[in-house]
Amino acid sequence: MELFDSHAHYNDEKFANETEIVEEIYKAGVTKLITAGYNLETTKKAIEIANIYDFVYATAGISPNDIDDLKEEYFEKIKTLAKDEKVIAIGEIGLDYYWNKENKDIQKHAFIQQIKIANELDLPIVIHTREAVQDTLEILKTHKTRGVFHCCPLNIELIKEGLKLGFYISFAGPITFKNSKNANQVIEYVPLEKMLIETDSPYLSPEPLRGTRNDSRNVKYIAQKIADVKNIPLEEVARITYENAKKVFNIE
Repeated sequence: MELFDSHAHYNDEKFANETEIVEEIYKAGVTKLITAGYNLETTKKAIEIANIYDFVYATAGISPNDIDDLKEEYFEKIKTLAKDEKVIAIGEIGLDYYWNKENKDIQKHAFIQQIKIANELDLPIVIHTREAVQDTLEILKTHKTRGVFHCCPLNIELIKEGLKLGFYISFAGPITFKNSKNANQVIEYVPLEKMLIETDSPYLSPEPLRGTRNDSRNVKYIAQKIADVKNIPLEEVARITYENAKKVFNIE
């Protein structure tokens, strides 16, 4: 059984030496993974890591939580970085009104500018959205594009509208949490052919490992939760989500 972790951060400082752990991840059956950029520095690091390992890919982007010192020339730099052959998406990008309520207009501008870059380069986007459902959907309806809702909030309105727009829904550790009230409902609602799985490592460790540093080997717990809710074999979830990720990110 092979697994695809569609979103992790081996460019994070919590992975001071990613070499050893990335090799262990592959041996554990996670034979493809994406390490996601969220500002200029981490995008460069993600690309560096992806170019070391054949099975690792990168995204290029500036997240809504990393725009304090945003300058217009950063968009051109992201565009240049995204031309690397191991970059398979623009992300993570989007809106976050949980951590940042004071700069909504700047967030929207950065989101739109990076959608334009993705469309120009014919790349999908990886969306981070938190407590910004209406504005996120409004931008996506106005600026047509394609991609994935990463670590998708368990908000049924967002998911319904996201699916209508053709987006994939990526699930992470929160669907396994004991205090997740509507995880089962959401898993049942999303068709398996529109699902991806991810860890968002080193964050959001799934049950039964909450409180520990997360890594891609734990993506199996996300897949198992989906299998349990949909009452299908784990191997089927692994196979279909693997193919879905290859399709949306145009990976051979």
